[in-house]
Amino acid sequence: MPSHVANINADFKGKDIMTTNQFVREDVDIVLDEADAMAEMVNAEGRSDLLDDLVVANLFYEASTRTFLSFEAAAKRLGALTIATQGVEYSSISKGETLEDTIRTVESYADTITLRHPEVGSAAAAAAVSEVPVINGGDGNGEHPTQALTDLHMIRSRLNDIYDLKVTMVGDLKNGRTVHSLARLLSLYGAEINYVSPKELAMPKSIVDEIAPLSEQYQTENLEDVIADTDVLYVTRVQKERFLPEGGLFKEIRARRAYDKLKDSYLIDKQVMKKAKEDCILAHPLPRVNEIATELDNDPRAAYFDQVKSGMYVRMGLLALINGRTITQQF
Repeated sequence: MPSHVANINADFKGKDIMTTNQFVREDVDIVLDEADAMAEMVNAEGRSDLLDDLVVANLFYEASTRTFLSFEAAAKRLGALTIATQGVEYSSISKGETLEDTIRTVESYADTITLRHPEVGSAAAAAAVSEVPVINGGDGNGEHPTQALTDLHMIRSRLNDIYDLKVTMVGDLKNGRTVHSLARLLSLYGAEINYVSPKELAMPKSIVDEIAPLSEQYQTENLEDVIADTDVLYVTRVQKERFLPEGGLFKEIRARRAYDKLKDSYLIDKQVMKKAKEDCILAHPLPRVNEIATELDNDPRAAYFDQVKSGMYVRMGLLALINGRTITQQF
């Protein structure tokens, strides 16, 4: 963790949200409780004026639907104004401006910045020069801390508990920043984590080693080895954009062949889910491609659209907390 990125220590005000390594269990609980309060407020009143004196900037230099719109909705549900840019082509970065100069400019307009960027470490680089809090909305195949908090909120909402779960992660665990962040947070609650992937897409050893003191972990290529005892089945797509090569036609051909070989490694359908528990949660950070059959959308275990709702509530909670505000006492 970069030295300028502070641990939360139950005090979110003014903090950057860069990595799940900033959090201990108490910090996660604070976010989840605040998200619960936000859900109650939205269901009862629709919106609040908690942040009506603030401007939130959403800078997204990589494709996004749910994360971008949920941050936009989160700010507006709390009364804040938003300014945004989507895509490098619509920003001065396309003219050669550095990310640091962009951040120094945007902080003149906004009280909080959310950044999604294709390069690992980009959010930390932005936070290093920003005078206002920066939230990491996803940095390459690094981390996605707000998605991990979203996933925990959905799980707790469904099970009323997030302790000692058996969680199976399936798919592109090498490049999937959501699973990198989620594995760290699950370890704080004593989860047993199964990793199901082709060897080429295995969970990075650095993360496995990091959480080994807190969680039992098991690696396999065969989902049938672990599905019967799984409490949460967390599926990820093989990330085509992470296969993009640099340096010529032959590298491009090899990359496309590698992607085509791995892209359909796992398909979760009705036949697969027959082997899962009746109360198993089927989760996916979305977008899905071919990993979960649409025939499962009406299965009561399917929770991926519940994750979308949790995403807005969690991001509402974070925006409030880093600006030193809360509604947990009201709802």
